[in-house]
Amino acid sequence: MKKIMLLLAFFAVSNLTYSQADKVDSAIKDLMLKNRIVGLQLAVIKDNMIIKTGHYGLANIEDSIAVDSQTVFSINSIVKAFTGVAIMQLAENGKLNLEEPISKYLDRLPNTWKNITVNQIATHKSGLPEIWNSEGNLLSENSETLFQKIKELPLIFKPGKEIRDNQANYLLLGMLIEKISGQSFEKYIIENEFKKAGMKNSIKAGMGDFYNIINHSARPYSYFRNGILTNVYQPIPSNLYPAAGIYSTATEMAQWIIALQSHQLINEENLKTLCTPILLNNGETYETKDFLNRSSIGFSTTSRIKNPVIASLGGNRNALYIYPKDNISVVILTNLVGSHPEDFIEEIANLYLTGGK
Repeated sequence: MKKIMLLLAFFAVSNLTYSQADKVDSAIKDLMLKNRIVGLQLAVIKDNMIIKTGHYGLANIEDSIAVDSQTVFSINSIVKAFTGVAIMQLAENGKLNLEEPISKYLDRLPNTWKNITVNQIATHKSGLPEIWNSEGNLLSENSETLFQKIKELPLIFKPGKEIRDNQANYLLLGMLIEKISGQSFEKYIIENEFKKAGMKNSIKAGMGDFYNIINHSARPYSYFRNGILTNVYQPIPSNLYPAAGIYSTATEMAQWIIALQSHQLINEENLKTLCTPILLNNGETYETKDFLNRSSIGFSTTSRIKNPVIASLGGNRNALYIYPKDNISVVILTNLVGSHPEDFIEEIANLYLTGGK
Protein backbone atom coordinates (compact mmCIF):
# COMPACT_ATOMS: atom_id res chain seq x y z
CA MET A 1 0.00 0.00 0.00
CA LYS A 2 2.87 2.37 0.80
CA LYS A 3 4.30 1.91 -2.70
CA ILE A 4 0.92 2.60 -4.29
CA MET A 5 0.67 5.82 -2.27
CA LEU A 6 4.12 6.79 -3.55
CA LEU A 7 2.90 6.21 -7.09
CA LEU A 8 -0.17 8.40 -6.53
CA ALA A 9 2.05 11.04 -4.96
CA PHE A 10 4.21 10.99 -8.08
CA PHE A 11 1.17 11.95 -10.16
CA ALA A 12 0.02 14.52 -7.61
CA VAL A 13 3.35 16.34 -7.88
CA SER A 14 3.17 16.06 -11.65
CA ASN A 15 -0.23 17.78 -11.55
CA LEU A 16 1.47 20.94 -10.29
CA THR A 17 3.37 21.25 -13.54
CA TYR A 18 0.48 20.51 -15.92
CA SER A 19 0.44 24.15 -17.02
CA GLN A 20 3.99 23.66 -18.29
CA ALA A 21 3.31 20.36 -20.00
CA ASP A 22 1.67 19.81 -23.38
CA LYS A 23 -1.82 18.44 -23.81
CA VAL A 24 -0.53 14.95 -24.51
CA ASP A 25 1.37 14.66 -21.23
CA SER A 26 -1.65 15.98 -19.38
CA ALA A 27 -4.00 13.53 -21.10
CA ILE A 28 -1.67 10.57 -20.47
CA LYS A 29 -1.29 11.35 -16.78
CA ASP A 30 -5.07 11.72 -16.38
CA LEU A 31 -5.61 8.39 -18.14
CA MET A 32 -3.01 6.70 -15.95
CA LEU A 33 -4.72 7.93 -12.79
CA LYS A 34 -8.15 6.93 -14.07
CA ASN A 35 -7.01 3.45 -15.05
CA ARG A 36 -4.54 2.99 -12.17
CA ILE A 37 -1.71 2.31 -14.61
CA VAL A 38 1.66 1.85 -12.96
CA GLY A 39 4.09 2.70 -15.79
CA LEU A 40 3.70 3.76 -19.40
CA GLN A 41 5.65 4.74 -22.50
CA LEU A 42 4.29 6.69 -25.46
CA ALA A 43 5.47 7.40 -28.99
CA VAL A 44 3.67 9.31 -31.75
CA ILE A 45 4.62 9.31 -35.44
CA LYS A 46 3.58 11.84 -38.08
CA ASP A 47 4.62 11.44 -41.73
CA ASN A 48 7.22 8.82 -40.77
CA MET A 49 8.87 11.04 -38.15
CA ILE A 50 8.66 10.57 -34.39
CA ILE A 51 7.11 13.79 -33.13
CA LYS A 52 6.42 12.87 -29.50
CA THR A 53 7.80 10.44 -26.94
CA GLY A 54 7.09 10.20 -23.25
CA HIS A 55 7.66 7.98 -20.23
CA TYR A 56 5.57 8.08 -17.08
CA GLY A 57 5.13 6.35 -13.73
CA LEU A 58 7.07 3.42 -12.31
CA ALA A 59 8.74 0.44 -13.98
CA ASN A 60 9.16 -1.22 -10.60
CA ILE A 61 7.01 -0.31 -7.60
CA GLU A 62 8.96 -2.48 -5.15
CA ASP A 63 12.14 -0.48 -5.68
CA SER A 64 10.55 2.83 -6.75
CA ILE A 65 12.25 2.73 -10.17
CA ALA A 66 10.77 5.16 -12.67
CA VAL A 67 10.08 4.35 -16.30
CA ASP A 68 12.63 6.05 -18.55
CA SER A 69 13.17 6.22 -22.29
CA GLN A 70 15.20 3.00 -22.32
CA THR A 71 12.90 0.87 -20.16
CA VAL A 72 11.85 -2.19 -22.16
CA PHE A 73 8.35 -3.65 -21.91
CA SER A 74 7.09 -7.05 -22.96
CA ILE A 75 5.00 -6.23 -26.03
CA ASN A 76 3.11 -9.54 -25.80
CA SER A 77 1.00 -10.32 -28.89
CA ILE A 78 2.25 -7.29 -30.81
CA VAL A 79 5.09 -9.70 -31.61
CA LYS A 80 2.69 -11.33 -34.09
CA ALA A 81 3.08 -8.31 -36.37
CA PHE A 82 6.87 -8.89 -36.40
CA THR A 83 6.26 -12.54 -37.23
CA GLY A 84 3.92 -11.52 -40.05
CA VAL A 85 6.61 -9.25 -41.48
CA ALA A 86 9.16 -12.09 -41.23
CA ILE A 87 6.89 -14.42 -43.21
CA MET A 88 6.40 -11.76 -45.89
CA GLN A 89 10.17 -11.18 -46.03
CA LEU A 90 10.77 -14.86 -46.74
CA ALA A 91 8.07 -14.80 -49.42
CA GLU A 92 9.54 -11.64 -50.94
CA ASN A 93 12.96 -13.30 -51.13
CA GLY A 94 11.52 -16.34 -52.91
CA LYS A 95 12.17 -18.69 -49.98
CA LEU A 96 8.52 -19.27 -49.09
CA ASN A 97 5.24 -19.56 -51.00
CA LEU A 98 2.16 -18.70 -48.95
CA GLU A 99 -0.03 -21.02 -51.00
CA GLU A 100 2.12 -24.13 -50.54
CA PRO A 101 1.54 -26.69 -47.77
CA ILE A 102 3.62 -26.35 -44.63
CA SER A 103 4.74 -29.97 -45.12
CA LYS A 104 6.96 -28.73 -47.96
CA TYR A 105 9.06 -26.93 -45.37
CA LEU A 106 8.54 -28.88 -42.13
CA ASP A 107 8.72 -32.53 -41.18
CA ARG A 108 7.43 -34.41 -38.11
CA LEU A 109 3.89 -33.25 -38.84
CA PRO A 110 0.70 -35.30 -38.28
CA ASN A 111 -0.98 -36.47 -41.49
CA THR A 112 -3.94 -34.18 -40.78
CA TRP A 113 -1.62 -31.15 -40.92
CA LYS A 114 0.29 -31.93 -44.11
CA ASN A 115 -2.05 -30.19 -46.58
CA ILE A 116 -2.49 -27.05 -44.45
CA THR A 117 -1.00 -24.11 -46.36
CA VAL A 118 1.27 -21.39 -45.05
CA ASN A 119 -1.50 -18.91 -45.84
CA GLN A 120 -3.99 -20.87 -43.74
CA ILE A 121 -1.54 -20.80 -40.81
CA ALA A 122 -0.87 -17.07 -41.21
CA THR A 123 -4.57 -16.18 -41.50
CA HIS A 124 -5.86 -18.53 -38.76
CA LYS A 125 -7.73 -20.79 -41.17
CA SER A 126 -5.62 -23.82 -40.22
CA GLY A 127 -7.87 -25.54 -37.70
CA LEU A 128 -4.85 -26.34 -35.53
CA PRO A 129 -5.60 -27.52 -31.98
CA GLU A 130 -6.00 -24.91 -29.29
CA ILE A 131 -3.13 -24.34 -26.87
CA TRP A 132 -5.77 -23.45 -24.32
CA ASN A 133 -8.03 -26.52 -24.32
CA SER A 134 -10.29 -28.58 -22.09
CA GLU A 135 -7.26 -30.07 -20.37
CA GLY A 136 -5.93 -26.68 -19.35
CA ASN A 137 -3.28 -24.19 -20.40
CA LEU A 138 -0.46 -25.97 -22.27
CA LEU A 139 1.81 -22.92 -21.94
CA SER A 140 3.16 -24.43 -18.74
CA GLU A 141 4.92 -27.07 -20.82
CA ASN A 142 8.43 -26.76 -22.22
CA SER A 143 8.82 -26.20 -25.94
CA GLU A 144 9.28 -29.81 -27.08
CA THR A 145 6.55 -31.17 -24.80
CA LEU A 146 4.17 -28.44 -25.95
CA PHE A 147 4.69 -29.31 -29.62
CA GLN A 148 4.28 -33.05 -28.99
CA LYS A 149 1.04 -32.56 -27.04
CA ILE A 150 -0.43 -30.27 -29.71
CA LYS A 151 0.34 -32.84 -32.42
CA GLU A 152 -1.63 -35.47 -30.52
CA LEU A 153 -4.81 -33.34 -30.48
CA PRO A 154 -7.41 -33.40 -33.28
CA LEU A 155 -7.96 -30.42 -35.59
CA ILE A 156 -10.77 -28.18 -34.35
CA PHE A 157 -12.16 -27.59 -37.86
CA LYS A 158 -11.38 -28.52 -41.44
CA PRO A 159 -8.59 -26.24 -42.73
CA GLY A 160 -9.96 -23.30 -44.69
CA LYS A 161 -13.53 -23.61 -43.41
CA GLU A 162 -13.33 -21.19 -40.47
CA ILE A 163 -11.18 -18.44 -39.02
CA ARG A 164 -10.21 -18.74 -35.37
CA ASP A 165 -7.29 -16.96 -33.71
CA ASN A 166 -4.95 -19.56 -32.26
CA GLN A 167 -1.49 -19.32 -30.69
CA ALA A 168 -0.51 -22.67 -32.25
CA ASN A 169 -0.43 -20.98 -35.66
CA TYR A 170 2.45 -18.82 -34.44
CA LEU A 171 4.29 -21.86 -33.13
CA LEU A 172 4.23 -23.20 -36.72
CA LEU A 173 5.12 -19.82 -38.24
CA GLY A 174 8.14 -19.65 -35.93
CA MET A 175 9.19 -23.13 -36.99
CA LEU A 176 8.86 -22.13 -40.66
CA ILE A 177 11.02 -19.04 -40.12
CA GLU A 178 13.70 -21.04 -38.31
CA LYS A 179 13.75 -23.94 -40.81
CA ILE A 180 13.85 -21.74 -43.92
CA SER A 181 16.29 -19.12 -42.60
CA GLY A 182 18.57 -21.53 -40.75
CA GLN A 183 18.50 -19.15 -37.75
CA SER A 184 16.69 -19.08 -34.44
CA PHE A 185 13.57 -16.92 -34.44
CA GLU A 186 15.32 -14.42 -32.15
CA LYS A 187 18.39 -14.12 -34.38
CA TYR A 188 16.26 -13.79 -37.52
CA ILE A 189 14.18 -10.96 -36.05
CA ILE A 190 17.28 -9.18 -34.73
CA GLU A 191 19.06 -9.34 -38.09
CA ASN A 192 16.10 -8.61 -40.35
CA GLU A 193 13.89 -6.28 -38.32
CA PHE A 194 15.56 -4.90 -35.19
CA LYS A 195 18.81 -3.91 -36.89
CA LYS A 196 17.06 -2.46 -39.94
CA ALA A 197 14.88 -0.33 -37.68
CA GLY A 198 17.73 0.64 -35.32
CA MET A 199 16.16 -1.04 -32.28
CA LYS A 200 19.25 -1.14 -30.04
CA ASN A 201 17.45 -1.58 -26.71
CA SER A 202 15.36 -4.42 -28.13
CA ILE A 203 18.52 -6.16 -29.34
CA LYS A 204 20.12 -5.73 -25.92
CA ALA A 205 17.04 -7.04 -24.10
CA GLY A 206 16.71 -10.23 -26.13
CA MET A 207 13.60 -12.38 -25.99
CA GLY A 208 11.99 -14.16 -23.08
CA ASP A 209 8.97 -14.33 -20.80
CA PHE A 210 7.97 -13.11 -17.35
CA TYR A 211 10.44 -15.50 -15.68
CA ASN A 212 13.51 -14.33 -17.60
CA ILE A 213 15.75 -11.64 -16.16
CA ILE A 214 15.48 -8.86 -18.76
CA ASN A 215 17.74 -5.95 -17.88
CA HIS A 216 16.10 -2.54 -17.55
CA SER A 217 12.63 -4.03 -18.04
CA ALA A 218 9.30 -2.93 -16.60
CA ARG A 219 7.90 -5.42 -14.12
CA PRO A 220 4.33 -6.52 -14.99
CA TYR A 221 1.44 -6.02 -12.55
CA SER A 222 -2.31 -6.55 -12.43
CA TYR A 223 -5.35 -5.87 -10.23
CA PHE A 224 -6.92 -9.25 -11.05
CA ARG A 225 -6.73 -10.61 -7.49
CA ASN A 226 -9.50 -8.86 -5.58
CA GLY A 227 -8.54 -5.47 -6.99
CA ILE A 228 -5.16 -5.56 -5.25
CA LEU A 229 -2.03 -4.76 -7.22
CA THR A 230 0.11 -7.89 -7.64
CA ASN A 231 2.96 -9.20 -9.76
CA VAL A 232 2.20 -11.23 -12.87
CA TYR A 233 4.01 -14.40 -13.97
CA GLN A 234 3.05 -16.09 -17.24
CA PRO A 235 5.38 -18.69 -18.81
CA ILE A 236 5.95 -18.62 -22.56
CA PRO A 237 7.81 -21.60 -24.07
CA SER A 238 10.58 -20.47 -26.40
CA ASN A 239 8.82 -21.91 -29.46
CA LEU A 240 6.01 -19.45 -28.78
CA TYR A 241 8.26 -16.40 -28.80
CA PRO A 242 6.84 -15.69 -32.31
CA ALA A 243 3.57 -14.96 -30.51
CA ALA A 244 4.79 -13.02 -27.48
CA GLY A 245 8.54 -13.03 -26.79
CA ILE A 246 9.82 -9.54 -27.66
CA TYR A 247 10.79 -6.74 -25.24
CA SER A 248 10.99 -3.22 -26.65
CA THR A 249 10.41 0.48 -26.01
CA ALA A 250 7.65 2.66 -27.43
CA THR A 251 10.25 4.72 -29.30
CA GLU A 252 11.77 1.64 -30.92
CA MET A 253 8.33 0.34 -31.80
CA ALA A 254 7.81 3.68 -33.55
CA GLN A 255 11.11 3.20 -35.39
CA TRP A 256 9.87 -0.21 -36.52
CA ILE A 257 6.62 1.29 -37.83
CA ILE A 258 8.61 3.88 -39.80
CA ALA A 259 10.85 1.15 -41.25
CA LEU A 260 7.76 -0.85 -42.20
CA GLN A 261 5.91 2.06 -43.80
CA SER A 262 8.99 3.27 -45.68
CA HIS A 263 9.50 -0.24 -47.16
CA GLN A 264 12.80 -0.90 -45.40
CA LEU A 265 11.42 -4.25 -44.16
CA ILE A 266 9.18 -5.39 -47.02
CA ASN A 267 8.18 -3.86 -50.34
CA GLU A 268 4.96 -1.97 -50.98
CA GLU A 269 3.15 -4.93 -52.53
CA ASN A 270 3.92 -7.23 -49.61
CA LEU A 271 3.02 -4.53 -47.09
CA LYS A 272 -0.37 -4.30 -48.79
CA THR A 273 -0.74 -8.10 -48.56
CA LEU A 274 0.24 -8.00 -44.89
CA CYS A 275 -2.51 -5.49 -44.08
CA THR A 276 -5.26 -6.82 -46.38
CA PRO A 277 -8.24 -8.15 -44.37
CA ILE A 278 -8.68 -11.92 -44.40
CA LEU A 279 -11.34 -13.27 -46.76
CA LEU A 280 -13.71 -16.16 -46.11
CA ASN A 281 -14.01 -19.00 -48.63
CA ASN A 282 -17.04 -17.27 -50.17
CA GLY A 283 -14.90 -14.21 -50.94
CA GLU A 284 -16.44 -12.02 -48.23
CA THR A 285 -14.30 -10.19 -45.66
CA TYR A 286 -14.17 -11.89 -42.29
CA GLU A 287 -15.59 -9.56 -39.62
CA THR A 288 -16.41 -9.69 -35.92
CA LYS A 289 -18.54 -7.33 -33.81
CA ASP A 290 -15.51 -5.64 -32.22
CA PHE A 291 -14.21 -2.17 -33.10
CA LEU A 292 -11.14 -3.84 -34.59
CA ASN A 293 -13.47 -6.11 -36.52
CA ARG A 294 -11.15 -7.38 -39.24
CA SER A 295 -7.90 -9.34 -39.19
CA SER A 296 -4.89 -9.56 -41.46
CA ILE A 297 -1.50 -11.29 -41.20
CA GLY A 298 -0.28 -10.17 -37.77
CA PHE A 299 -2.56 -7.12 -37.51
CA SER A 300 -6.14 -6.15 -36.75
CA THR A 301 -8.05 -3.53 -38.75
CA THR A 302 -11.36 -1.73 -38.63
CA SER A 303 -13.95 -1.26 -41.34
CA ARG A 304 -14.50 2.33 -40.16
CA ILE A 305 -14.38 4.63 -43.22
CA LYS A 306 -13.34 7.81 -41.37
CA ASN A 307 -9.86 7.41 -39.92
CA PRO A 308 -9.49 3.65 -40.51
CA VAL A 309 -7.05 1.90 -38.20
CA ILE A 310 -4.40 -0.78 -38.63
CA ALA A 311 -3.61 -2.06 -35.15
CA SER A 312 -1.77 -4.58 -33.05
CA LEU A 313 -2.59 -5.28 -29.41
CA GLY A 314 -0.63 -7.15 -26.77
CA GLY A 315 -1.36 -8.67 -23.38
CA ASN A 316 -4.31 -6.41 -22.56
CA ARG A 317 -1.70 -3.75 -21.81
CA ASN A 318 -0.11 -2.60 -25.08
CA ALA A 319 -1.52 -1.01 -28.23
CA LEU A 320 -0.16 0.15 -31.57
CA TYR A 321 -2.53 2.11 -33.84
CA ILE A 322 -1.68 3.24 -37.37
CA TYR A 323 -3.97 5.78 -39.08
CA PRO A 324 -3.05 5.54 -42.78
CA LYS A 325 -5.24 8.44 -43.96
CA ASP A 326 -3.47 10.93 -41.70
CA ASN A 327 -0.15 9.07 -41.65
CA ILE A 328 -0.30 9.16 -37.85
CA SER A 329 0.71 6.30 -35.56
CA VAL A 330 0.50 5.98 -31.77
CA VAL A 331 2.26 3.41 -29.59
CA ILE A 332 1.35 2.90 -25.93
CA LEU A 333 3.17 0.32 -23.78
CA THR A 334 2.23 -0.26 -20.14
CA ASN A 335 3.20 -2.68 -17.39
CA LEU A 336 -0.37 -3.16 -16.13
CA VAL A 337 -2.08 -6.26 -17.44
CA GLY A 338 -5.71 -5.24 -17.86
CA SER A 339 -5.01 -1.57 -18.60
CA HIS A 340 -6.49 -2.04 -22.11
CA PRO A 341 -4.91 1.00 -23.82
CA GLU A 342 -6.99 0.20 -26.92
CA ASP A 343 -9.88 1.70 -24.95
CA PHE A 344 -8.20 5.11 -24.66
CA ILE A 345 -5.46 5.29 -27.31
CA GLU A 346 -7.78 7.23 -29.61
CA GLU A 347 -8.02 9.99 -27.00
CA ILE A 348 -4.33 10.57 -27.65
CA ALA A 349 -4.61 10.04 -31.41
CA ASN A 350 -7.40 12.61 -31.62
CA LEU A 351 -4.96 15.29 -30.50
CA TYR A 352 -3.13 14.74 -33.80
CA LEU A 353 -5.69 13.47 -36.29
CA THR A 354 -7.31 15.79 -38.82
CA GLY A 355 -10.67 16.74 -37.35
CA GLY A 356 -9.67 15.22 -34.01
CA LYS A 357 -10.51 16.82 -30.73
